[in-house]
Amino acid sequence: MDAQGRGRADDIDPADQWVLNPNTGEYEMRLPPSAPQSGVPGPRKPPASDTDPSALGSTQPLGRSAAPGRAGPETPGRAVPPPRRRRGAPAPEEPLPGRRGRRPSKKAAKSKKILLWTGGVMAFVLVAGAGAAYFYIEHLNSNIASVSDDGASTGGFEKDKAINILLIGTDKRTGAGNEKYGDAGSVGHADTTILLHVSKDRSNATALSIPRDLIVDIPDCPTTQADGSQKVIPGTPKTRFNTSLGQDDRTPSCTMRTVTELTGVKPDNFMVADFNAVKTLTSAVGGVEVCLGKDIDDPDSHLKLSKGNHTIEGEQALAFVRTRHSVGFGGDLSRIGLQQQFLSALMRKLKDNDTLTSPSKMLDLAEAGTKALTVDSQLSSIGKLKDLGLELGKLNTKNLTFATTPVIDNPAEKVPTTVVLNESSAPQVFDMIKNDVSFTAVKEKKKKEAAAVAARLKGTKSAASEVRVRIMNGGAVAGSAQETLSWLQVEEGVTKSENAGNAPAELAKTTLEYAPDQADQARRLADIMGLPGSAMKPGESVDNSQGVPAMTLTLGKDFKGAGSSQTTPTKAPADVDKSTADKVECAE
Repeated sequence: MDAQGRGRADDIDPADQWVLNPNTGEYEMRLPPSAPQSGVPGPRKPPASDTDPSALGSTQPLGRSAAPGRAGPETPGRAVPPPRRRRGAPAPEEPLPGRRGRRPSKKAAKSKKILLWTGGVMAFVLVAGAGAAYFYIEHLNSNIASVSDDGASTGGFEKDKAINILLIGTDKRTGAGNEKYGDAGSVGHADTTILLHVSKDRSNATALSIPRDLIVDIPDCPTTQADGSQKVIPGTPKTRFNTSLGQDDRTPSCTMRTVTELTGVKPDNFMVADFNAVKTLTSAVGGVEVCLGKDIDDPDSHLKLSKGNHTIEGEQALAFVRTRHSVGFGGDLSRIGLQQQFLSALMRKLKDNDTLTSPSKMLDLAEAGTKALTVDSQLSSIGKLKDLGLELGKLNTKNLTFATTPVIDNPAEKVPTTVVLNESSAPQVFDMIKNDVSFTAVKEKKKKEAAAVAARLKGTKSAASEVRVRIMNGGAVAGSAQETLSWLQVEEGVTKSENAGNAPAELAKTTLEYAPDQADQARRLADIMGLPGSAMKPGESVDNSQGVPAMTLTLGKDFKGAGSSQTTPTKAPADVDKSTADKVECAE
């Protein structure tokens, strides 16, 4: 129902009646109080004429006048004169019978309409738009296209855990004007792929770009086809990453499985955007500002811009994110940097108050966002997207890091056209994401917590021959406990160790529990195995098979194998290209 249907004036924009409740993070409908109505019907009054001077000159607030066709409450047997008022003043509102009148609430300030900024730009667009246009939620729901995740995801994000969203941009040329860009017959490969990791405490996030020309092993993919049939698409070893989507009827779930195989990180959800998404979303916000460090004239992408700052949208924005021959080294890696700059600019524009307090822009965003994206079946409603957006909205731009998967030219090619993982730094990057380590500076509180945990490793260490430990498998690869036992006894001299079998429950992370008087032994074993301070769990000892108190080492799902350090890096490798979303960078 619109404003007029509720008895309001015809100059109220329905979107203006939705405001953000800062206490709940939810948008709520805020209408002026309904007009009072008497408990006893009165005689009908003729409606005011359109030309009635008194009606035109009324200064009565909206929503405070008496309802047409109703009289005030009557008292049998006596006439009660109305209260006196100043000449020209509007008639006071009559309270409902048995209730005192309430003071009209002040109009909510525009600043309260500002939605918490979302680090996942696609989710932000959907949620921010849907929040401002919640009154036609069913219409927006009908806009959303979804496909099955085919069991490749975790089952969807959870509010009390870290979040991993796979953002995929395809090179499919459907849509008006898009056939002129490159291969008009493309099946829609994974042209641009970003793994967005949001920390458990929502204080930071990492957007990791995966090069389309990276050589990977694509695993077998059970998929649900467009006609609803089930099909297992055979995997392909040593092939370009971008063929994980589109090729051989592969769906986004195949890209999801490939990312898991590559990084060890299992995404919670995915979102897929085509060329139209870039055009419609930038137009919806009135364009985004980008910076160029030189003139660009790229006939392939159709981008022609001079050095300096420019506001781009629509076709020009699409040309910007597709440009590669005129920036950097002219390859896909250079284009990734340009795309990251563009996404940072779009996020800053979305965070801008002029966007979030404009009902018309918010409605445009709602339409553009819900029409432009395809999501997995776990995110197939505005309600689910809103929940995700509220989680992502807690991020700050300065703690959102854009990074690129470390790669090197493919040594198997005389003229390199593809890349392979840089094995010296890529595993470290993947490990940081898996273990929820920020790529940006950690807050002071976190530094203190980390220092307290690290202190467990400081102090005297007993000899390896004095370390008594029971080893249990709590989620590691089968046989890990025996392998570790053999390595400790033969290679490291920890002879007072034994295999205690499987742990009563699986653990995500490897832990070492010890009694206070075993701290020296714990520090020695941590030093041998490369255990971080966070793996050290002061607690109680347990008698071993000889009846002697011993520590308990439980190998968790994160166990990397005997002889491999279990410590997660706390800083990204120096050779990893990264930037944060709050800074403006000019493309060269």
